[in-house]
Amino acid sequence: MHIHARAIKYFDMIRRSGSIREAARRLHVASSAVNRQLLQLEEEIGSPLFERMTQGLRITPAGEVFSRHVITVLQDEVRLRSELDMLRGVRRGSVSVAAVEGVNADLMPTLLTHMHERYPGVRVHLVTCGSAQVAKAVTQGDADVGIGFAIERNEALHQCTLGQFALGAIVPPDHPIGRLARVDFVTCTAYPMVLPTPGLSLHGLLQPVIAHHKRPLNVVMETSSIELAKQLVERGMGLFFQSRLGLERELAERRLVHVPLDTPQPVYSELGVYVRSGRSLPPALDAFIQIASELRGNLVFDAGIDGFDQGLTLTQRKIRQPIRVNFKVLDDDHPRYRVSDCFTFLTGMFHTASFEKTHLHR
Repeated sequence: MHIHARAIKYFDMIRRSGSIREAARRLHVASSAVNRQLLQLEEEIGSPLFERMTQGLRITPAGEVFSRHVITVLQDEVRLRSELDMLRGVRRGSVSVAAVEGVNADLMPTLLTHMHERYPGVRVHLVTCGSAQVAKAVTQGDADVGIGFAIERNEALHQCTLGQFALGAIVPPDHPIGRLARVDFVTCTAYPMVLPTPGLSLHGLLQPVIAHHKRPLNVVMETSSIELAKQLVERGMGLFFQSRLGLERELAERRLVHVPLDTPQPVYSELGVYVRSGRSLPPALDAFIQIASELRGNLVFDAGIDGFDQGLTLTQRKIRQPIRVNFKVLDDDHPRYRVSDCFTFLTGMFHTASFEKTHLHR
């Protein structure tokens, strides 16, 4: 089987565009040339790669199999070019990122700043979308790396790193809930609420809690925008539920307060960094993932344990490593926070820190 590079690139553009005419427009060639390459490719493979329909083209099962090969070939071409550049001492390349809105407040600006400082010749292309779109962009080769919340396990995705963030109610400082150390959902229902729409992973995390309540809620607004929800909370329209991630500046400036949600089972929002399974990582992408992992180690993950600079942004924390934590234990078998689980959690999050455990007598 002889498949030329031009045929691979034309096929990939048809797959992305959904039509031969649009693919030709993006490639700046005639539609007849694109169609001719596709016909030759299908003849070489011995099977149709697309179904011709009135509303465009739909990829066939054979086309799905071939597309996985094409994505690998094109990504390996980028990796080869990057590695050759590295041999010449040229630190350049590109990384395409698909990420959720929640990381744009502090985590993503910090990550991009570190990336630019270390590798100024690497160009980063960032698209903001929902977690489902993040997973789709990575598996289909539209993004090199994805950062999203609560992405379902998928054999087509490789998880590079993962962080857990406890969900809580966010309110203005003068709100009655703002004076509490923790709050249960029943208490929250006494006040107006802003809730996430199904497009956000927060919606899925809250559904079991809401379903367990079984009473009408005072919902003043539903939104798919985290930024809009924060603005509404600041203006006193209602409380909202989310993790501390994305609230760094508001918490540091005391514009908002995050009160951990007290539920029978802890509710965590999982933020993961993903690449397509089986692909080789070019140097620029590998560097990006390494920095993301380092920042995860610097983040403060709320595991129900207070006193870890929870109001500071990543920029304000800067470099405080290595750190040493004295973990004071009152009850090894606490019904909600078992010491062994907390140690596993902390050492995973703060991999450069050392920990000491001290038992306190009642």
